[in-house]
Amino acid sequence: MHFDADGQHDWRQIDSLIAPILEGTAHVALGSRFLRANDSARVPWPKRIVLRGGILISWLLTGVRLSDTHNGFRALSRRALERIQLRENGFAHATEILQRIRDANLAYVEVPTTIVYSEYSQQKGQRLWNSINILFDLVLSRMLR
Repeated sequence: MHFDADGQHDWRQIDSLIAPILEGTAHVALGSRFLRANDSARVPWPKRIVLRGGILISWLLTGVRLSDTHNGFRALSRRALERIQLRENGFAHATEILQRIRDANLAYVEVPTTIVYSEYSQQKGQRLWNSINILFDLVLSRMLR
């Protein structure tokens, strides 16, 4: 299991996230706040716009198209953990994980998750302007390969 430390993720949803791995239908389960209308409606509109842009950027950089590429709630099988070696710093790892999933030809699935945007989680979480830093890190790492 992997989840952000800002308190946005509900631990009671862990069972639904690991279910596809235990059933053998996926190596990686990725949380998505955009699969159910009531979860999507909880996302503040400025964040929703930036996250939608992140979907496009991640898809272009990794070839993996998801509804929520920067959701920090993930479950990985042992096989996935053995094949995913991260090198990026900070939040850029979210896009790097997708690249490694594709490179290792791992089966993945999105699972609906609810994000709680409390005052605490918004203070601890990533600032919207940091998206530019992430994009810069990703482009730079691509150029240095």
